Amino acid sequence: MRSFFVTLLAVTAVPAALAQHSLVNQDKQIHMNQIQVIGSHNSYHKGFAPGEAKWLEQRNPDAFRSLDYRHAPLTDQLDGGVRQLEIDIFADPKGGKFAHPKVVEWVKAAGLPADPDFDPDHEMDKPGFKVMHVQDLDERSQCHTFVKCLQQVKGWSKAHPKALPVFLLIETKEGAVRNLPNAEVPLPFTSETFDAVDAEIRSVFSEDEMITPDMVRGKYATLPEAVKAGNWPTLDKARGKVVFLIDQRPKEETYVAGHPSLKGRVMFTNAVPGRDDAAFTEMNSGSKEEIDALVKQGYLVRARTDDGTTAARTNDTKRREEVLASGAQLVSTDYPPSEPASWTGFFVGFPGGLVARCNPIDATASCDSKALDGVLPARR
Repeated sequence: MRSFFVTLLAVTAVPAALAQHSLVNQDKQIHMNQIQVIGSHNSYHKGFAPGEAKWLEQRNPDAFRSLDYRHAPLTDQLDGGVRQLEIDIFADPKGGKFAHPKVVEWVKAAGLPADPDFDPDHEMDKPGFKVMHVQDLDERSQCHTFVKCLQQVKGWSKAHPKALPVFLLIETKEGAVRNLPNAEVPLPFTSETFDAVDAEIRSVFSEDEMITPDMVRGKYATLPEAVKAGNWPTLDKARGKVVFLIDQRPKEETYVAGHPSLKGRVMFTNAVPGRDDAAFTEMNSGSKEEIDALVKQGYLVRARTDDGTTAARTNDTKRREEVLASGAQLVSTDYPPSEPASWTGFFVGFPGGLVARCNPIDATASCDSKALDGVLPARR
């Protein structure tokens, strides 16, 4: 009888071993631009406290309506299957520039109840880049400093070394707010400011914990040459790492200055396709045809499925379905599967509850979506 069970175990172990071997081979064949993941928009956004919400709703109901969303802490989002996060940063080299938001005074002057302190640990007093949405109005964040946000992502990545790479979209905020004339004016992002951004990133992540432009460019002269040749890392080289991407295009020239084709830089620019620094680009309102054309050329593309809570309130799925049908590798939403809209249940996810799937445009026919994530099982 014992020999029967030994034989049975040996027989059943063979398919499992073959499956594991197949998964390992897939990781060596599928490149990081041949998958799709779900991303969250303004991932740090904690939402308004009651007094702030009431004040803004009374004065500008349209603005309140568009900003009335919130996200869980970054690590909770990653646990829920998000693999692309967005972080907005403000320069604050001396510290304290955004430590006393004027919305506190506005709420008090309106006779509304005081809200809880938005920064009880006084993180906003520290020097370094700060994370928030709108200065003086919408400053509540799941991590007030850039370094703290990065440390949270690193902690999660270190705990999940087999996870797909985490894409970190960085938006640099500067300039006055049009409808808040008395608000603090952020500092501009110069080449030196961007040097400081890279330095803060490198203070948390080592070179071997990131996928950088230098790694993707490799032996090629420019990034477009590299991505068109298929030089994005394969998944076996990308798992457990992070990828930094600049959100807005107007700062492209400033970040590239002195760094042709992003040599020595940490982040990929949101570049005009064809430029020497172009490996990543955003097509937030682009058509499926436009997105797919870029994906076929090797570019990494981010696209949004919803904006300003409108689709979530009406359950309008047209744009969601268009982006999901495209080859956009980074599918960005305010409503990932773990955070559906309270009004309608609207969310953006893949069929079968997959965390990631093989890219419908540029993945090979042998790619198995169920074998991609390495962390979470598909939802039943």
